Amino acid sequence: MIGQLRLSHVIAGFVAVVVGYTGSIAIVFQAAEVVAATSGQINSWFLALGFGLGLTSLGLSWWYKTPVLTAWSTPGAAFLVGALAGFDISEAIGAFIISGVLITLTGVSGLLERMTKFIHRDIASALLAGILLQFCVDAFSQLEREPMLVGSMLLVFLISLKFSPRYAVLLALLVGVLMSINMGLIQTGNVQLSFAQPVWISPTFTLDAIVGIAIPLYFICRSSDLS
Repeated sequence: MIGQLRLSHVIAGFVAVVVGYTGSIAIVFQAAEVVAATSGQINSWFLALGFGLGLTSLGLSWWYKTPVLTAWSTPGAAFLVGALAGFDISEAIGAFIISGVLITLTGVSGLLERMTKFIHRDIASALLAGILLQFCVDAFSQLEREPMLVGSMLLVFLISLKFSPRYAVLLALLVGVLMSINMGLIQTGNVQLSFAQPVWISPTFTLDAIVGIAIPLYFICRSSDLS
């Protein structure tokens, strides 16, 4: 398997990871801020996500002898931005655990395959559209504030969709970063690089968090699979 590895494979995997990770990282960051997470807790959150996604992608790819990339649910992250209001971070962690257990049981039991026979694909797609619509609309509202930045990213994204859809998100991201630096929107003078440190957060299981976060998050993630 190692002997068959080529540079093109590494590049393809790198692009897939970068696009998958950066595609919704801002949404996950917003969700963390809603529960008033500290910078150390947010860094720890992304550290755990990075290790979790990396280890599961590597393990599943090795086991099944085919490229497998695991990632967080973008619709699920978008849902959390609004759903986490009024909860603290320990309650959120407890809800995440409950939702994760439900998702795992659904996959292991084969329930998801049976659910596809009863839930129409259009209904699942409509659920996702309702969650992501606000974020899509907000992107255009920013066009009025920063026309050069947002406009250039949008133009590159649309052109890339036509000629190279695989790299559309990555190219839009690179253009956005370069434009932000050129316009002085990114200040790198005070940037300090350091390793993230894991921070332990004990989960709290409450009925409100289970009903308000865990169960809806479970159905949103399942709807994402069905669509």
